[in-house]
Amino acid sequence: MTDSRSTNETILKIDGLRKSFGPVMAVDGVSLDIRKNEFFALLGPSGCGKTTLLRMLAGFENPTGGRILLEGTDIAPLPPEKRPLNLMFQSYALFPHMTVAKNLAYGLEMERLSKNEIDRRVDEIMTVTDLTQFANRKPEQLSGGQRQRVALARALIKRPKVLLLDEPLGALDKKLRERMQLELKRLQHEVGITFIIVTHDQEEALVMADRMAILRDGKLLQCGSPEEVYEKPGDRFVANFIGVMNFIDGHIDTGGRFEAAGFSLGLGAEAEGAVSLAVRPENIRLSTSGEGLNGVIIDVAYHGLDRVLHVKTTASDVPLQVRVAADTAAPHTIGDTIVLVIDPAKCRIYRN
Repeated sequence: MTDSRSTNETILKIDGLRKSFGPVMAVDGVSLDIRKNEFFALLGPSGCGKTTLLRMLAGFENPTGGRILLEGTDIAPLPPEKRPLNLMFQSYALFPHMTVAKNLAYGLEMERLSKNEIDRRVDEIMTVTDLTQFANRKPEQLSGGQRQRVALARALIKRPKVLLLDEPLGALDKKLRERMQLELKRLQHEVGITFIIVTHDQEEALVMADRMAILRDGKLLQCGSPEEVYEKPGDRFVANFIGVMNFIDGHIDTGGRFEAAGFSLGLGAEAEGAVSLAVRPENIRLSTSGEGLNGVIIDVAYHGLDRVLHVKTTASDVPLQVRVAADTAAPHTIGDTIVLVIDPAKCRIYRN
């Protein structure tokens, strides 16, 4: 196993992939280039097509149209067992009557490898996944996180060119889930295999992925690094889905200014008409000069390092969320009147 990083070399090309179930188009013309040694996330709400897309890659669903090219070869016609990809299920599906070592060895035994080769590869993968001390335990004797690592090791031991993970952390509690996110990222770098993970958890994708694709109703909306998608969401749905976003409905006037009730902001925008201005809570600051958007605090949520102020303004029917440091000398309380300053450079504009 060697430490590896993502390259610009494409290992898996998804070309116009489609899948319909009767009149329902579950995956609608998705095209993606996934790079060698990349940690790639397929993200979206329930029913967006991400799991169907993963199952087509694994060979458990036949595409209605399009191609799946692995290193230039179309693998769409191949059955699952003939594809150099491996799918790790959310349920883990470990053999309860087998020890950890036997669970790991099973797939290699089915390939009729020599005992020496099987033992060598089992020892190697147990070292990488920190499972050596559990070699003789059965799944019922392991914690949820340990079972997750066994399932991951069993998928990796066959050395697939691409590992597919379907909500692999969904059954874990919050703290273990957060720890395993970093563990998965570490393991992916160490084994040097392309990981494609399906998740509905935006924070999970932001933490682990080198790049992510956002799907909705079977269509690809945006693909990019976590920073690109978070900072420059391509449309209002992506902006609302990734992280927390404030929206203020208004219009752009002939001078390129954004106008809403009791609020005006110079944007230098070229197009006129009805729009929504989008700004993250961390990109709104409190005015020290008294100039800006007036508001009243209607709720305060404490998050440890920061507080989120929910502020009612004339500009929006929905309270704006403002993130401030928790160690502010004079914490704000419900009922306080404050003035907000929005940086035009940190805003996005979406057509209504």
